[in-house]
Amino acid sequence: MATRPFDLTGSPLFVAEGIFAAEIVAECRRRGVLAGAYALRRPRGATFVRRLARDLAEQRKAPRVLVSRGLALLRAEPAVLRRQTGLGAEAARAGEVLRRVAGLLAGHPHHT
Repeated sequence: MATRPFDLTGSPLFVAEGIFAAEIVAECRRRGVLAGAYALRRPRGATFVRRLARDLAEQRKAPRVLVSRGLALLRAEPAVLRRQTGLGAEAARAGEVLRRVAGLLAGHPHHT
């Protein structure tokens, strides 16, 4: 795994997102820079449909492969969410995450 430093000087906050963002929660907490850590909890069926529609539109792979891959991801999603929460992220719906980040930007922190 490659690493590289980044400088947060002058930044009121930074956002790490994606499947691997939970990997840095403990270190951010240890360094005192964690204001919140969230793992999106979405309706699995809706995520499957959105992902499949996007992948089909982009013609990433053959439709049969995309359906098979999508079903595998659908089945794996609860385990992914458990892993992220196990690493310190809080499971939350997108609207709640947006409200909390807006609160952080407005100066009303909700520390996790």
